[in-house]
Amino acid sequence: MSAARYAIYYAPPPESPLWTFGSAVLGYDAATAEPRPPLAPEGISTADWTAITAQPRRYGFHGTLKAPFRLAEGASEDDLVRAGHVFARKLRGFELPPLEIGPVATFAALKPLGRSEPLEAMAAKCVEAFEPFRAAPTPTEVARRLEAPLTERQMTYLERWGYPYVFEDFRFHMTLTGSLPEDRLATVVSGLAELYERHVGAAATHVGAVTLYVEEDPLLGFHIVDRFVFGA
Repeated sequence: MSAARYAIYYAPPPESPLWTFGSAVLGYDAATAEPRPPLAPEGISTADWTAITAQPRRYGFHGTLKAPFRLAEGASEDDLVRAGHVFARKLRGFELPPLEIGPVATFAALKPLGRSEPLEAMAAKCVEAFEPFRAAPTPTEVARRLEAPLTERQMTYLERWGYPYVFEDFRFHMTLTGSLPEDRLATVVSGLAELYERHVGAAATHVGAVTLYVEEDPLLGFHIVDRFVFGA
């Protein structure tokens, strides 16, 4: 089994203010696979912010649709890319609800103000459409997932789909920090909200593609392979 891991993510167009903002906050641009000068909230040093964003930086700026997986035996990256373009031809673009910075569990993230039926339907289609390419997770990967408390339904999803937060349990978000203590999380959320208002503002977020990421080496993190632009 290949050591490389792939994922299907939502990623804003690389020329968009949202992509520029998210990549700057993380200090890494997954489109170029190059570091960026980190954009930190006021009062937080560059060194401290680099540590706070270390975990999400590895994955690049994104919203998960099909969580990271290794390729099934006999599948190749080229196969995955071809399937992605065929998949996207059938989809129609849509607007996300307005985004806001807020807490998700113990980390800060961008998340929609309200649910989105088109987004949830697209995420479900991604889970199913790319399933033939997913190898079974290793025991170590399963054990890592089981560290979080899971419901019975989430356990079933983990066993069937390799990821517990799909379908009814899907909650779209774009992670911006690692885990933080409650008091510090509130301060970071407030600081990031100010930066988001300044750099992105009220611009609508259009979803017109899904993006294939790859992690060839855990030390290097994920980067973009291809964007599958919707054709419907």
